[in-house]
Amino acid sequence: MNELLGRKGANLAEMSALGLPVPPGFTITTSACRRFYDEGKTIHPDIVRDIYHALHTLEETSGKRFGHPSNPLLVSVRSGSSTSMPGMMDTILNLGLNDYTVAALIKHKENKHFAYDSYRRFIQMFSSIVLGINDSLFEDELEKVKRQANVKQDSQLTPDHLLDLILIYKEIVLKETGHKFPQDPKQQLLAAIGAVFDSWYNPRATFYRRIHKIPDHIGTAVTIQQMVFGNLGSNSGTGIAFTRHPSTGENELFGEFMFNAQGEDIVAGIRTPQPMTVLKERLPETFDQFDKIACNLEKHYRDVQDIEFTVEEGDLYVLQTRSAKRTAEANIKIAVDMANEGVIGREEAIMRVDPAAIAPLMQHTIDPTAELNVIGKGLDASSGAATGIIVFDAEEAERQHRTGHSVILVRQETTPEDIHGILASAGVLTTRGGVTSHAAVVARDLGTPSVVGCESFKVDMEQRELHTDTVILKEGDIITICGSTGRVILGEVPLVPPKFSKEFCTLLEWANEFKTMRVYSSVNTPQEAELARKMGAEGVGLCRTELMFMDPERLPRVTRMILARNQRERKKALNELIPMQKYDFHGIFRAMAGKQVTIRLIDPPLHEFLPNPSALALELERARVAGDTKLIEEKEALQQRIEMLHELNPSFGHRGCRIGITYPEIYEIQTRAIAEAALELKAEGLEVYPRIIVPLVSDWREMKKVRETVEETLQQVFSIYRDRIDVPIGVFIELPRACMTADKIAQYADFITFGTNDLTQSAYGFSRDDAEGKYLAYYLDNNILPENPFVYLDTEGVGRLIEIAMEQGRKNKPNLKTGVCGEHTSEKDSVLFLQNVGMNFISSVPQRIPSARIAAAQAAIRTRLRL
Repeated sequence: MNELLGRKGANLAEMSALGLPVPPGFTITTSACRRFYDEGKTIHPDIVRDIYHALHTLEETSGKRFGHPSNPLLVSVRSGSSTSMPGMMDTILNLGLNDYTVAALIKHKENKHFAYDSYRRFIQMFSSIVLGINDSLFEDELEKVKRQANVKQDSQLTPDHLLDLILIYKEIVLKETGHKFPQDPKQQLLAAIGAVFDSWYNPRATFYRRIHKIPDHIGTAVTIQQMVFGNLGSNSGTGIAFTRHPSTGENELFGEFMFNAQGEDIVAGIRTPQPMTVLKERLPETFDQFDKIACNLEKHYRDVQDIEFTVEEGDLYVLQTRSAKRTAEANIKIAVDMANEGVIGREEAIMRVDPAAIAPLMQHTIDPTAELNVIGKGLDASSGAATGIIVFDAEEAERQHRTGHSVILVRQETTPEDIHGILASAGVLTTRGGVTSHAAVVARDLGTPSVVGCESFKVDMEQRELHTDTVILKEGDIITICGSTGRVILGEVPLVPPKFSKEFCTLLEWANEFKTMRVYSSVNTPQEAELARKMGAEGVGLCRTELMFMDPERLPRVTRMILARNQRERKKALNELIPMQKYDFHGIFRAMAGKQVTIRLIDPPLHEFLPNPSALALELERARVAGDTKLIEEKEALQQRIEMLHELNPSFGHRGCRIGITYPEIYEIQTRAIAEAALELKAEGLEVYPRIIVPLVSDWREMKKVRETVEETLQQVFSIYRDRIDVPIGVFIELPRACMTADKIAQYADFITFGTNDLTQSAYGFSRDDAEGKYLAYYLDNNILPENPFVYLDTEGVGRLIEIAMEQGRKNKPNLKTGVCGEHTSEKDSVLFLQNVGMNFISSVPQRIPSARIAAAQAAIRTRLRL
C-alpha cells in the first residue's frame, strides 16, 4: 500500500503485522495530502475528525493521554512518499510538549535533562518547520550556551543550561512571530501535519523529484507515531543500520549508533556517531535482538534494508525500514550475491541495477603509485575519487559548475537544502556527520564521491577558509578526496582507469544472456575502439571520420584541400591524407577484428576545419605589422575562403552528403582508405567487416548519387588489389523528411542508422548548445517540457518519426537492419522504446557500453514480461 500510505507508513504497518517492536501510530494518506492542496492548503474537517479518532485509539493503545498534565502522550509527525526521498521533506519530533507536559515528563522519568532537552528540541524543530523561523537563530543561541558552559556536545549541557535555552527559544518565537509559542497540543498537531504536507513542494523536495523523475502529483503521507526516547541516558540511544554495507555491498551488518541521542542527531550529521560495535559492547542482548530483526527484515523484503531504531532504557524499537540507498558498486554486488544466494533470480538482479547509476563505476580512481600529500582523514561515505576547487556553499558550487569548474563542496554538515549544490559538485567533504548522515546518503544516491566526519578540519564560513592544524585552505584552492578510503589530499593527483569487480563482470554476462539488441560503440580513434571492446562492445556502430582530420599534423593538409582552387589541386591534397586515414582504419579494424565497423563519411561543414575568424584576423594583423608579404598573402587567401564558406545556419548548410555530392573526391578518398585498409588486413588473415554510412540524407536521389560514387571507388580498389570484400552501404537518418520518405531512400541503403541527437534537433528546431545553455532549463523548471529531449528520447515526436521510417523502410525490405546512435542509447526508457519498435542495434560511446548492455537486457525483460 505504498501509494496510499507512503513507503514509511506501509513498512511500519507491515512490521507491526510481523510482530516487531514498532511504536504504535497511524498514517494520514497521500490522498489526504492531495485534498489538502486541492482545498487551498487546509485540512478538511472530516479528516480532522478522523485524525482525532485515530489519536484516541493511539491513546488507548499507549495508555497515555495527548496533552495530559500527568501522563502525556508525545508523538512524532513524519513525512513519507511512496518513493523514498531521504531528508527532502519535514519531520517533527516530541510533539505534544508544553510548559505543563514537560513538568509531567520530569516527574514520570525523573530526568530533568531528558525532559528539557526534548522540549528545547521540539521548540526549535516546530518553530523552524511550522512557524518558518530561521533555524540559525536557534543554532546560534545553542552554540553560545555551549561556549559559556565550556562543553562541545549538547548532551554535556546541564538541565539549567537547557532550561535557559527553552526560555531563549520562546523569546525568539515571540520576537519573530509576534505570538507566544503554541501550548495547545492539538493545535500543534494540526499545524505540524499541515507543514509536513506543505513540505511536499518545498524547493529541495521539488528539485529532488525532478532529478529522480518522481511525479509531483502523488503527494506525501504523514505518519503519527508514539515517541520513544533515545536521549534518556546512558542505556538509551539511537541508530541507523544497513543489513549489508551500503558502500561495498559486503554481507555484514553495518551502521552507527549514538548513546543519549535522538534520531535527528545522526541523520542531520550534527554529531559524529560511533560504529554499531558500541551497542554490542554495552548492550549485547539488545544488539543481538536487533541483529535478528535486521536479518528477518532483509529476508522479508528480499532487499538490503536501511533501518532506523531507538533504544529507550534498554528496550529496542524499530522506527523505520526501507530499501537502502547504496553506491553503484554495492548495488551490483548485492544484486549478484542475492541471485547467487537464491534470494532473487538473475532477471531481477539485472532489473535492480539502474543503467544511469553505473556512471560512477566509469570514474577514475587515485593512482596507487602516486605520492600524496594527505592532509586529513574522514569516513569513506561514497566511493570514487574527485578533484576540484573548494567551495563552501551550494549556490557557489552551482555557479562554479556552470563556468566549467570541477568543485568540491565543503560543509560542516550538509542539509537537504544543499541538494542542488551536491548535484553540481564532483565531490562532497563534511567535517561532521557519519556514513548515515544526509551528506553520505545523498552522495551515494547520486554516485558522488564523499568523505564525511573529517573532524580534524574546521570550516570558517566568515573567512571562507578550511583549517587543519598545519594547513589553511581558501575557497578556490584545489583538493582531492577519495570516497573509497576517506582520505583528503592537497592539490590535484593522478588518477587511473576503473577496474570492474567480478560481480560487475558477472552481471554484464547475465545481461548478454537476456538482451536481444546488439550493443555497438561509437568511436573516433583506435584507442577508443580498444576501450569499447574491453567494455563489451559487439562492434562499431559509428566511427566519425572527421575527427581524424582534426589532428594537428593533418590539419594543414586539410586546409590545403579546402583552399584548393580546382579538383586537381583538391585531389592532390587529399592523396596526402589517405595514408593517415588508412592508419586509423587499420587500428580500428584490428581492435575490432571479427566484428563489424561502421564508418561514417565526413559530415560537418568544411569551415569547421579552418581557423577561427577572430584568431585569423589577429594573425593577419601581426603579419602586416611584421611586413611578411608571403604570410600576408597566405592569411588573406585563408580569410577569403572562410568568408566564402561562411553559412548563416551551418547546422542545415553545406555538410554531410551535400559535401560528398558537390566534392565527390572527398568521399572517394575516404572510401579508398576504408577499402584499402580492410583488404590489407584481410591479406594478413584478419577478419574485417567494414560498413560505410552516408550522413544527412534528406532525399533518395542524394543517397543514390553518393552510393554510385562509393561503389565505383570500391570497384577501383578491388581491381587494384585483385581482391574484394563485402562493404554494405547504409544511410544515417537525422532529418524528418528522410523519415517520411525512408521507403525510397531504403532502395539504395543496405541498413538504416538513426542519429537521434541530430534528429531531435531537427524535429524540435533546437540548436542543442543554444537550447541547453539558454532556455531549456527554464522549459524543464516550468514543465513546458517533461524531460530534456537530448537525454530522454521524445517518443511522441522523434520516436514517431523513427517508427514511420522503420515502417517505410521495411515496406519493400522486410529484413532491413536498423539501429540508433546517440546519447539515448544508454537511457533505460529510451532503450525500452527502441526495443519495442524492433530496433536491431544501439551504439553508445565506450564509457556507456556497460550501461547500454544493462539497459538493453532490461528492455528485453520488460518487453517479455510486459513490465
